[in-house]
Amino acid sequence: MRHVKVGTRGQALQAEPNVIPFIDVLLVLLVIFMVTAPQPTVDLRLELPGPNPVHIELPTIIVDVFAGASGPSALVNGRETPWDALPGAVLRAELNDGATMDAEAILDEAHVLVRADQDVAYAFVVSAIDDLQSAGFAKVSLFAQEAEGA
Repeated sequence: MRHVKVGTRGQALQAEPNVIPFIDVLLVLLVIFMVTAPQPTVDLRLELPGPNPVHIELPTIIVDVFAGASGPSALVNGRETPWDALPGAVLRAELNDGATMDAEAILDEAHVLVRADQDVAYAFVVSAIDDLQSAGFAKVSLFAQEAEGA
């Protein structure tokens, strides 16, 4: 005859662990991580061509950012420009290149590429891009090239 140890209420004792509280805790942690996870904040604006795109060919303006002795400086298409006058210098460079449109159209259509050496602080590059976008230039990009030996 087999003897089974019986609990106080007449039920047999169980040897398996109770996993229900463990699952509850995991679900609560999952919800917490899902709520606190950072949402993507980068918006990509795509300009898809319409049925009959009107293409205005404007030359690309290259802005070189470098660290000068007295702070950041810039070259706009190879001409040295004071840091405070960067957006105006870019607009003047476009107008001097023979653009036949008004300043508003240039702000919307001109391609401005910002580039810098590795020794330039990233804050200067971001500041240049922010200044150009604040001045109304719609197409401001970073100029990227593959590193040598990569």
